[in-house]
Amino acid sequence: MAVTGRVPLLVLLGLVAVVLRPVGGTVWLWVLLVVLLCAVDLLLAPRPSAVALERRPTGPARLGHPAETLLVVSNTSGRPVRGVVRDAWQPTAGASVDRHRLRVGPGDRALLVTRLLPRRRGTLRALGVTVRLPGPLGLVARQRTVEVPGTVRSLPPFDSRKHLPSRLARLRDLDGRSAVRVRGQGTEFDSLREYVRGDDVRSIDWRASARTSNVVVRTWQPERDRRVVLVLDTSRTSAGRVDDVPRLDSAMDAALLLAALAARAGDRVDLVAGDRRVRSRLRLAGAREVTARLQEAMADLDPVIAEADWDGLAGAVQGLGRQRALVVLLTPLEPSAVEEGLLAVLPTLTRHHRVVLASVRDPELDRLTAERDTIDQVYDAAAAEQSATRRRRTGELLTRLGVDLVDADAERLPPALADHYLHLKAQGLL
Repeated sequence: MAVTGRVPLLVLLGLVAVVLRPVGGTVWLWVLLVVLLCAVDLLLAPRPSAVALERRPTGPARLGHPAETLLVVSNTSGRPVRGVVRDAWQPTAGASVDRHRLRVGPGDRALLVTRLLPRRRGTLRALGVTVRLPGPLGLVARQRTVEVPGTVRSLPPFDSRKHLPSRLARLRDLDGRSAVRVRGQGTEFDSLREYVRGDDVRSIDWRASARTSNVVVRTWQPERDRRVVLVLDTSRTSAGRVDDVPRLDSAMDAALLLAALAARAGDRVDLVAGDRRVRSRLRLAGAREVTARLQEAMADLDPVIAEADWDGLAGAVQGLGRQRALVVLLTPLEPSAVEEGLLAVLPTLTRHHRVVLASVRDPELDRLTAERDTIDQVYDAAAAEQSATRRRRTGELLTRLGVDLVDADAERLPPALADHYLHLKAQGLL
């Protein structure tokens, strides 16, 4: 049972009767009248059990993008039902308006729409549906909370999808399906042509040259059907926020764009995610809807406040196969974390694979370095410059070890990583 706001107003209205007849009996008589009216109203109020609730399946939603869940309310009684229905969800589901006015005739149904705005990845659940049906006087209401199961799967948003068409156009150029075929130093034979100054003498086809009066060289195209392994770092460094977005979310966005591009190029995509242990390992060779499966696997990943076990992650990469691959390490370029954990396993990875480290750069460092108007800003600039210097030195060390470095802010990292992949593809370096 729930008491509405009309009951206090009715009690205050009794002050008029007390003023007109100021005796103790008037007060008790008025209180008795209010209780009697509330009891009658409660007896006449419809029972919540007369309302049947059913939730329609809710499809997946993207983090930060609106979604809807539908609740079907059926009146199984022989009298009209009016009241309020609250469709409660966990706070991270973002159900801003979850109370709905209900007015259903006998045997009729109503469809209630609750709009959600997911603020967290993963499976978001409904907490319960509360039905409140007031009596004809509107003084009290019968109330009941029932569990109506409902979930919505919140996936990474993949905002970098907007960069995919332009990169696919460049990929078509590379593959020769557009205007020009770009020839690189790949391993797939393309065609023969005459030798020109500057060509690598190792590409001369001596047999073909012997049959003509000119020196003939072989041309090559970037090899297709290669393997791309995405290594997603979920350790403590991925929990840091850049422009109020976790580094892990930005790394996921870059990984999704690269996976979509590589899948269109015919390459096989694998995923390894983890910190002190492997959290997810996914083989997508020959799989359809690569980005959809990656989003599903990434939805349950959260940063863990622990150091990354790069020995274990490197072992997981090697366990996916010995074929040479493009291994993309999506991890922050944090000097201490890189030097204490990652450096030890890089020689093994670079010996068998092409390794790229993709890092989300914090633009706040550049801003702090540029502002030096006050004493406090000078100290901040000195600290930011020291941090930037350490990052540069760590980046130079990685380059000397044979690692390609892609360091950009959250907005530019996905297209920068995709462009680097296309560059490697064009040069036949995968």
